[in-house]
Formats: sequence, structure tokens, C-alpha cells
Amino acid sequence: MARRVQPCTACHGEVGRATPDGYYPRIAGKPAGYLLNEMINFRDGRRTFPQMVYFMQLRNDTDLAEVARYFAGQRLPYASAASPKVATSVIERGRKLVLEGNATLHVPACRSCHGSRLLGVEPAVPGLLGVSADYLQAQLGAWRNGVRAAQSPDCMATIAKRLRPEDIAAVGAWVASQVPPADAAPDASFATPPPIDCGSILASRKSSDTSGPPSQPPATAVSRGQQLAILGDCAGCHTDRGGAPFAGGRAIVTRFGTFYTPNITPDRTTGIGEWSSDDFWRALHEGYGRDGAMLYPSFPYPNYTRVTRADSDAIFEYLGSVPPVAKPRRAHTLKFPYDQRRLLSVWRALYFRPGVYIPDPAQDVDWNRGAYLVQGLAHCNACHEPRNMLGAPQSGGNPSGGIVLDWYAPSLSNPHEAGVQDWAVPDIVTLLKSGRTAGSSQAARGAATTGPMAEKVYNSLQRVADVDLKAMAVYLRSLPPIGSISGGTSRANGSAIGQGAQDDGYTVYRKECADCHGEKGEGHAPIGPPLTGNRAVTLDSPTNAVRIVLFGGFPPGTHDNPRPYGMPPYYPSLSDEHIANVLTYVRTSWGNAAAPVYASEVTENRGSPLW
Repeated sequence: MARRVQPCTACHGEVGRATPDGYYPRIAGKPAGYLLNEMINFRDGRRTFPQMVYFMQLRNDTDLAEVARYFAGQRLPYASAASPKVATSVIERGRKLVLEGNATLHVPACRSCHGSRLLGVEPAVPGLLGVSADYLQAQLGAWRNGVRAAQSPDCMATIAKRLRPEDIAAVGAWVASQVPPADAAPDASFATPPPIDCGSILASRKSSDTSGPPSQPPATAVSRGQQLAILGDCAGCHTDRGGAPFAGGRAIVTRFGTFYTPNITPDRTTGIGEWSSDDFWRALHEGYGRDGAMLYPSFPYPNYTRVTRADSDAIFEYLGSVPPVAKPRRAHTLKFPYDQRRLLSVWRALYFRPGVYIPDPAQDVDWNRGAYLVQGLAHCNACHEPRNMLGAPQSGGNPSGGIVLDWYAPSLSNPHEAGVQDWAVPDIVTLLKSGRTAGSSQAARGAATTGPMAEKVYNSLQRVADVDLKAMAVYLRSLPPIGSISGGTSRANGSAIGQGAQDDGYTVYRKECADCHGEKGEGHAPIGPPLTGNRAVTLDSPTNAVRIVLFGGFPPGTHDNPRPYGMPPYYPSLSDEHIANVLTYVRTSWGNAAAPVYASEVTENRGSPLW
């Protein structure tokens, strides 16, 4: 278990710590229900710290509950927070608020909820002691200003809004001045019932039984339209973080600007409740809205045009059955000239030809079904093909993939990138369904999905019927291979990396990486995948490798891989130069022959969004 939580301790340490990037609070010894609630809040959109959202968004409740119980069971000594240098009157004001409350402000005493010794109460109330004044004040301020939220009824938001800024400062100062006892542990229960309703406590009681395996609805248990919507991952784009399913609002960041997905619930005013099946078919098949407006190809109608009318009608019928949500559409924020919608007529004349998929009589049923899904509803090439300056796919012999949400989507035709021509079909199915594979061949060994592809597996592919995954695998395996461009680009022909950088990369690798990935990159399953011959490491584009080392991450927590091992983030502890050097060492060792990585490339990714 300690291996699985390494990404947590990389930032939080054993008992919390302050860094130049911010304060990482103590998680050891906190009530399990509280820790679980907080992780779910990050996953479901109520909290927004980017690194935590990134780590939690593809994890299931069972996995998170085990992590919570692991940290809750630790009984490590508390480190005393530095006592703030404030006036005695401020400390006294804080003491009264914490121990007595303020009837005038309708604020109960903090200890009435946070325990007799302010060390928390099982199952879901955290302790306050051992927390820095700055951190506590920042959290109360975030609740007061609506930046932070918890499950409804959000008791802390109610209390924080009743407190004045000077009250918040006083509470933080007094709490930070207290020394935690040597036998610090949460109270087993409340001495009296909490004075205010708390959604986190109620949620913790409802989710107390999380010992069973995560459930995923079998493909046969859902309607045909719902299964097609899952295959197309409609909810993945049309659901904002923490928002209602299909209600839109998710930001799709591209080099042309930011697109915001529309509401496709059956709401009559803001959704598609007034649409007919003909309107929906026209959007998928021809790329026109109900009002006749040309749709931007960020909505992948160049792929969806291949979908049959019967499948389009089934999806429309399913969307008509979901709960309607009133959520107005948010306007795109695009750069000039891409914000000129009328120019889409030129784009369409150059790059778009509507047409339903026509089966190839020379191929079998599996191949044709796979081609229909990959080219159409699953819209794989929408990410995995590079785009020209107008956003049109550059297919036909181009061996590279494309940049999607600041991640590199490798080419599906290039066997040195994401091509699976030499994989066994079961290995391809396993990767699509679980997000990882041990692999029966060297090419498939230790493969795992990252970035947007991990989200695709989590939201969509793990719930797709095996027969469809097999068909997709058959088709993907048949794609004509395109030769690698590695070794023939300006990257590979750049200035040589000096011996000092190589030595530094070796030193960093031995200290930070070898324990999980092996002294010679051989890997230690299931903790760390092999790096020798790993295509994710040797891609011509180093983007994904840089981002994984910077920010860490987890494969998706799927039904077949519910408790994934993750990679710790190194952005808090390693400089851009160290990260570039260790990646260069990995990409040029043990038979790997990829181009070096430069510190400037790490710097560029350090400042880009996680998702």
C-alpha cells in the first residue's frame, strides 16, 4: 500500500509540509471518512486544486477508500506549527471563537464539531491542531468567498460566511499557537450531536460500505442508444467537472482558442429539447445546428458523418431520456480569424465530405465493425492525427500524431508510436478496456494509457462491449504501418548533451526512479512499468514523458484495474534541468535511442494546464 500512495507522500510528506509552491496539509491520522470526502470533492468538482483534481479524476470510490483508511491508520507525531506573532488580544479572540463560539454571529464553537481536543471526530471531521495559521485562514477564506465547497449541506461555507475577516485571522492564530498532545488521535464519536447539519458527515455514513469491487454496468444492461453514447464518449465532452451529465460547459482548449461544449440534455430552452431526430442527424451527419449555423469541427462531425441514421436515432432517443438541465451555452473564446464562423464554409469546402460508412466487401464482419467505430463514433483520429494550421487532419503518410489538451496523442499507424500492428488482439482489447496491459509481446509489455486517453478509457471504453473492443482491435491491427520519423528530425540532430548532463541524469535516476523502474529500466510489475523499449518513453515528442515526470499521474481506475499504481509528481522537488537530464538518460540508455530532452521543453510544460 505504501507504494500505491507514493504520489500522495511526494507532496504531503509524512505529516504535511510547507514548500515554495504552497502548504500541503497533514493527512496522516485524519479520519478516513474525511479523507475520502475530500478526495471525492476534488474528483467531482467541489474542490479545484489542479494537482489533486488531476490525481483524483479517474479513481473509483473503492480505491480512494483504501487510500483513506491507510492514512487514517497512521499515528505519527504532530509537529507544532510556528506560533504566529500577533497581539494577545487577537489570540484571545480566536480562543473564544474556537472554544465558545459567537452567539451573535450564530457561529458554534469549533470544538463542538472538531472534537474535544480539536483533533477531529470519526468518521468525517478533521482535526485543526498542527495546521499552520496561513493554511487555516486560506481555507476559511476560500469557503467564505465561495472558492471552496463540500457536499451539501455545506456547513463550513455557512459558518465561514458568518465570520468576519478579523475573526478568521484570530481563529487561525489561536489554533496555530496550540501544541498537539503526544497521544493525538480523533475522538471516536461526538459528545453531543453536531450543532449544524453537515453534508460530509452524512455522505460518509452513506458510503461507509466501500469494501466491494467497483461496479460498472455491463453493456447488456443499458439501452442501445446509451451504449452508443458511451462508445462516442458523449458525456466526456458534454459534462463539465462537477456539472450535470450532458449539460455542457466543459472547456476544450486548443491552439485556436477555447471551445465550450453545449448542453445536450432535453431542456427545451438551453438544451436540445426542441430538436427533432432530423435536426440531430443533420448535426452529426452534416455539421449544422438546428438553426442552420455551421458547427465548428471541435465537434467531430467529420467522424460522426459516418454514423448510420439508425444509430443516430438511437442516441437521440437516449439523450431524450436523460434529466433535462437548464444551463445556457457559454460562448467560445477563439482567436482571430478562427472566431469568424462564416469562414467555416471555406474549411468545409476544402476538408469535409459527408458520407455514412460503407462496408468493405473484401473484409470480414469484425474488421468492418471496427472500421465503422474507429473512423466514426469513437472518432479516434480526431486526436491521433496531426492538424494543419486550419485544424484539418494531415493524414496520408504523416507518421506523427497530434497535440490534444497539451498532451501528445501518438500516431495509430506508426508502430514506433501507438501502432499495434505487431500486438495480439487480446492485448489491444485489454489496453482499451483496463488502461494497461502486461502484454504477451515486448511491444505490449507494460503499456498504459495516460492523459486524455486515460480519461477516454475511464469514461467510455471500459464500459464498451467486448465484441466491439475486439472489432476495434482487429481494425487497428490492420492499419498499414507508416515508418517512424524518430532519428530524422531537427530534435535528434540538435547539439549533443554534455557528459555533465548525462552524469546528472544517471544520478537522478538512481535516486528517484530505480526503486520502481529497475536499475536498468527493466521495471517492477505492477509498481513501475519497464522503461527499456517503452514507446511512451522513446516517442519523438517528449511531451508526455515530460508531463508524467512533472505531474505524476495514475492509469485509469477501471473495473479490471481498480487499484492502479501511480507516479509521484516531481515538479515540487526537481528543477527543469534535472528533469530534462533524467529523461535524456532514460531515452538514451539500455538500447533506447531517442533524442535528448531540453530544459526549455520542461519549462514550457510546467506552465501549461494539467488537463
